[in-house]
Amino acid sequence: METIRLTMAQALVRFLENQYIDVDGEVSRFVRGVFIIPGHGNVVGIGQALTQEAKNLEVYQGKNEQGMAQAAVAFAKQMKRKQIFAVTSSVGPGAANMVTACGTATANNIPVLVLPGDTYACRQPDPVLQQVEQINSLATTTNDAFKAVCRYWDRIVRPEQLMSAAISAFRTLTDPANTGAVCLAMPQDVEGEAYDYPVSFFKKRIWRLERRPATEAALAEAAEAIRAAKKPMLICGGGVRYAEAHAELRHFVEATGIPFADTQAGKSAIEWDHPLALGGVGVTGCSAANEIAKEADLVIGVGTRYTDFTTSSKWLWSDACKFVNINVSEFQSLKMDAVPVVADAKDALPRLEKLLEGYKPAYTSEVRDAQARWREELARLDAVIFEDTPDWTPIINDANADSAKRFAKDVKAGLCQTTVLGALNAWMADTDVAIGAAGSLPGDMQRMWRPRAQDTYNMEYGYSTMGYEIAGALGVKLAIGPDREVYSFCGDGSFHMLHGELVTAMQEHQKINICLFDNASFGCINNLQVGHGNKTLCTELRYRSEDGLFGDFMDIDYAKVAEGYGCKGYTVRTMEELKAAFEDARKIKDRPVLFDIKVLPKTMTDGYGSWWRVGDTEVSERPENIAAYQDHLAHEKTARKY
Repeated sequence: METIRLTMAQALVRFLENQYIDVDGEVSRFVRGVFIIPGHGNVVGIGQALTQEAKNLEVYQGKNEQGMAQAAVAFAKQMKRKQIFAVTSSVGPGAANMVTACGTATANNIPVLVLPGDTYACRQPDPVLQQVEQINSLATTTNDAFKAVCRYWDRIVRPEQLMSAAISAFRTLTDPANTGAVCLAMPQDVEGEAYDYPVSFFKKRIWRLERRPATEAALAEAAEAIRAAKKPMLICGGGVRYAEAHAELRHFVEATGIPFADTQAGKSAIEWDHPLALGGVGVTGCSAANEIAKEADLVIGVGTRYTDFTTSSKWLWSDACKFVNINVSEFQSLKMDAVPVVADAKDALPRLEKLLEGYKPAYTSEVRDAQARWREELARLDAVIFEDTPDWTPIINDANADSAKRFAKDVKAGLCQTTVLGALNAWMADTDVAIGAAGSLPGDMQRMWRPRAQDTYNMEYGYSTMGYEIAGALGVKLAIGPDREVYSFCGDGSFHMLHGELVTAMQEHQKINICLFDNASFGCINNLQVGHGNKTLCTELRYRSEDGLFGDFMDIDYAKVAEGYGCKGYTVRTMEELKAAFEDARKIKDRPVLFDIKVLPKTMTDGYGSWWRVGDTEVSERPENIAAYQDHLAHEKTARKY
């Protein structure tokens, strides 16, 4: 057997260089590159290996370990899981910073390879710098924290273990049903230890994306259930986009006449104005989808995990409603007590369509009427204007609604969030990509955003990770290239948490557009807080006064923050300023842009017939809490149990 002597880290990089993926006969490189923050634990190991062995891999310098890993997640999501980045960090805090990003990846079934440095396998220098000592087990290190948020986890304590570990890692990364974050923990001494590796380990290895076919029996049972339904609806989940089953879904709904709603991950599989499109469904859904859902007697879930936001905490559909689930994951296909079709959507939808030949649902004008009502509401949301009058009421009407007027006074701004969203949506080019993650914006965008082209919506809502937005915009930009624009929709709360990769984008001359909606609050959580009978507590960004954090709203100049990094910044307080800034920013090609948009609190969208179970307080001195708990009990009685 021919061998070559390499360190473990050198062998790992050489292995990464030679991994390919075959998707329907099209072969391409699977690993685009590596994000790295060198430090104690990876700088002299894999850092040296990247310098020596990286030939095609693109190497990027991250600024925050979570940030660069979130960029890798967004990249793989935009690439529909056909290409990934690896991410490497130092030991201890550097490694721990990536745990959140791994949760983001795994919750959303997105492949990302994390390579955290680890403490010494030989244990001779213990305790080493940045090591957490566990008195119950010396084998436990910081990197054990990755186990709960990764699909595959391994620690390479001997250089020859790399071979089996790498194969298992890529088996997981290329498995549509079980992909997610993969962690290969690398003790810093083992990174530099050498082994005589078989040359065959470094051959060009092609991983085939297998499209799992549906069984005839499963399709027959599904078709029988659908034929028995009078008012079915379909839910388009992220699995449709990852399977690239856009055309198959379109043909299926057009052939059967079954209306479809979408999840956050499924949005933009088909253009928003398709005659059978209902829009977003569930807690962050619109009235059209939720109205049809309440009357549906069968749901066809395609590539969805049925999170509580999609199902309105299992309240949206009655116990009498039946389910058919098409999913590559057997685990997911069995949710909601469904007829399971364990299969790739691209395979299953055309075959199921053939079995439904001649079938039509019993809808008359219900779908068109629901769509018309929602479009009328969309027109209203696009045009909400703040009026400084006593009778002006914001969209969200609650006990803390005066926040909008107080903000307008303190920050001297009067823009409404839905109006800004509608305008940006209209001005963006059809192929521009919108990205977001957390706060009130995902709810507004699942309801209001109107994609005009496929795969132009990249929303991370499986983990709802604050801080994904800016790092993710960099990942999307690397995926879509210089000829298309990416717009990140980010709240001020998320910006505070994580925006270091803005510097990376600047460093790499990558044009990303940050639409920072500044309402000086964690607005979504403030709505949840006061909407369930509580007083405001630490959800607004105000100066401290004698009675707590209830002073003036802070007026932070985020445009200057961005300009300090070398980006182009715009301060926006009026629609005229927004339009001028947007048009000027389109001329910029080689650096990031940040729009500091001052939007009034409480100008988000409403719930549109949904319910979210959040654990209301059973005992309280406040009658508002008790009222919220009684409402909780009323909804719980009619919610499905499984």
